[in-house]
Amino acid sequence: MALHVVEHPLVKHILTRLRDVETEPARFRALARQLTFLLAIEATRDLPLRTHTVRTPLETTEGHSLAKAIVAVPILRAGLGMMEAITELFPDVRVGYIGLERDEQTAIARAYYCKLPPLESSRVLLLDPMLATGGSAEQALEVLFNAGAEDVAHICVVAAPQGVERLARRFPQVPIYAAALDRDLNAQKFILPGLGDFGDRLYGTVAR
Repeated sequence: MALHVVEHPLVKHILTRLRDVETEPARFRALARQLTFLLAIEATRDLPLRTHTVRTPLETTEGHSLAKAIVAVPILRAGLGMMEAITELFPDVRVGYIGLERDEQTAIARAYYCKLPPLESSRVLLLDPMLATGGSAEQALEVLFNAGAEDVAHICVVAAPQGVERLARRFPQVPIYAAALDRDLNAQKFILPGLGDFGDRLYGTVAR
């Protein structure tokens, strides 16, 4: 497994505004979309291409198109905040959903929903903005590989060392693309410095 921390200046700029406690939900959603766009570019940089001829207004020339389909799978609900950027980049994307709800006392995620398109021969983008303990991501990856996925990349906004290490042990073949590797987890398993509960920040709800 390789952790790719995207070092683009614009990524750092957007992430800082996502971290800011004063950022309201409407602005937070727009920033999450912008950041996901940049992360997805990196997560698909190595996609294979097929060559074909295209006719311009002046002449014919060699062109390229994607040779592998894209499947996006957000982990509900926070991952939904990353979907708009993916559908804008890849209009033909197929979308699946995995519903996992974190128990605030144990920090263990409970599965409550799963709906997936065919995954074979596709690049699957797992969208989960906060890679904390890695428990939710590990469960989701198990579901994806059991359903036939062969090529999966995990896109998150921020990651904690504990989550990165957990996925490295369990799924060393899955690259992680993040805007930052943060310092640690607190006693409640929230990322430090982090940006709080992504879903609550995204939708303006109150953490339980």
